[in-house]
Amino acid sequence: MEEISLVRTRFAPSPTGFMHIGNLRTALYAYLLAKKDGGTFILRIEDTDQNRYVEGATEVIYDTLRSCGLNWDEGPDIGGDYGPYIQSERMGMYKEYAKSLVEKGEAYYCFCTKERIQALHEEQKAAGETPHYDRHCRDLSKEEAEKLLKSGAEYVIRQKVPTTGETSFKDVIYGEIITPNKDLDDQILIKADGMPTYNFANVVDDHLMAITHIVRGNEYLSSTPKYNLLYEAFGWDIPEYIHVEHIMRDTTHKLSKRDGDAYFGDFVKKGFYIPAIINYIALLGWAPKGEQEIFSLEELIKAFDISGISKSPAVFDEVKMKAINAAWLRSLPPEEFKAVIMPYIKQTVGRDDIDFDLLCSCLQPRAELLTDIPEKVDFIDSMPEYDNELYINKKMKTTLESSLTALETLLPIFEEQKDFTAAAIHETVMNKISEMGVKNGVLLFPLRTALSGKAMTPGGGTELAAILGKDETIKRIKDGIKHIQAQQI
Repeated sequence: MEEISLVRTRFAPSPTGFMHIGNLRTALYAYLLAKKDGGTFILRIEDTDQNRYVEGATEVIYDTLRSCGLNWDEGPDIGGDYGPYIQSERMGMYKEYAKSLVEKGEAYYCFCTKERIQALHEEQKAAGETPHYDRHCRDLSKEEAEKLLKSGAEYVIRQKVPTTGETSFKDVIYGEIITPNKDLDDQILIKADGMPTYNFANVVDDHLMAITHIVRGNEYLSSTPKYNLLYEAFGWDIPEYIHVEHIMRDTTHKLSKRDGDAYFGDFVKKGFYIPAIINYIALLGWAPKGEQEIFSLEELIKAFDISGISKSPAVFDEVKMKAINAAWLRSLPPEEFKAVIMPYIKQTVGRDDIDFDLLCSCLQPRAELLTDIPEKVDFIDSMPEYDNELYINKKMKTTLESSLTALETLLPIFEEQKDFTAAAIHETVMNKISEMGVKNGVLLFPLRTALSGKAMTPGGGTELAAILGKDETIKRIKDGIKHIQAQQI
């Protein structure tokens, strides 16, 4: 086998649906932690809970991580020295590991029926206690257990947790955490169907895959003492733990799948740019040093430091995420921005004879969400219905009469214009404005309205003219004149 890297982290999702933002953040932090130190990032699919398995969910995990740039070094599809990397393909060994703990006296066979356990829990709840196992089978003799096993009695294997003393562990974020052993339950390791529980398979797999650092949600803090007792029972090294706080919808509610908009795919559909999503998720619970807020994945790798992870929950702020998204889109190189938005432009623009480079340069300074783009450019193929009130603007000092005059003035200018580039058109129109001694808006505002039928457009009137081309521009100015005249009659 290859020599183990200094840092080996893993992301171990269950294929039970789409990728939740909280899960994606866990994957991101595990990825950044590994790559920061030149380590190894592993993908493991934990599919032992077949009742919750969702068809196609594994592919969603692959697609999401790849689209975010979180490429794994070892995993189900690419292999590695520590596979298989799908938990259901590792089934043969868990029971043997559990039986070895029974032999060591660190676990035991439990033959309690489901009915007994259910009745016990009801009794405990009625008494105001938290439901727990009463260790009824813990002290069965080896002979009694073997007799029951031979009889074919159904059983589970439970961890034999010490009933006295304390178990402590150190978390990178929370420091030392001490738990009285009397508060720990004798958790099930192997279920009645022979399948391992999540908690047991996790420990075995993390050890066998040589995981050195575990990043996970802090809901696992209470289970970690039992994990560590298992590591100690096996004589295995205990990994470093980094438990991260929840992402909150507001100050009192977690960001929940039930609330909607908690999935990565939801935000892609809303028009968020994937690198911007990753950028924002990184900042949900982690504070970089300095004032920088906009990070590429490469910059996050360099800047990431565990000490910046907060103990306090992070509140998801979609307004802030939108601001980061806008900053990302506006900072892209022009060709990259064009490649990103062309599919959105093509949703409403069928023409292919327009100046797309100019259109993109007009859109980029105003871009916020990718899904805003189709509506911003839908006037290019055909003029929308619009009201002549659009021509009236107090700030621009335009009226219907002045707008009609402006369009009638511009029509022969555009008909005679030879060079129909944005710069040449702008120079011609500005010369006319100077000659007339009027404010820019007196000519430019009616021109933009006549060419778009919209109050807000990507670019001004001269840019729209260059985008649309000479023939379409002249046609729309003529139509604009008729539009105003029709109302004046």
